[in-house]
Amino acid sequence: MNIFNLGGPGAAGQDSERATAPAVCSRKGCRSGAQWQLLWNNPRIHTPERRKVWLSCGDHREWLEEYLTTRGLWKETIVFTAGEAAVNEAG
Repeated sequence: MNIFNLGGPGAAGQDSERATAPAVCSRKGCRSGAQWQLLWNNPRIHTPERRKVWLSCGDHREWLEEYLTTRGLWKETIVFTAGEAAVNEAG
């Protein structure tokens, strides 16, 4: 028995809904489709090889890169292709 499959509100199909939902920009309030993956890492809490991901539309790529860069978190930006997330977690 798996306690995570006990059928609480929204439990059935939650992962499949997330997998089929269109990827959207991580900028607050933006619902545009993702075009870029901004890979980042917080060295105070993550191991050096770990990469977190923010997705970005074309309009917010520069803003999100600057946000991460000024905090010393940005690592690289790569093209986003639906179904081909480059790293381990969205964040």
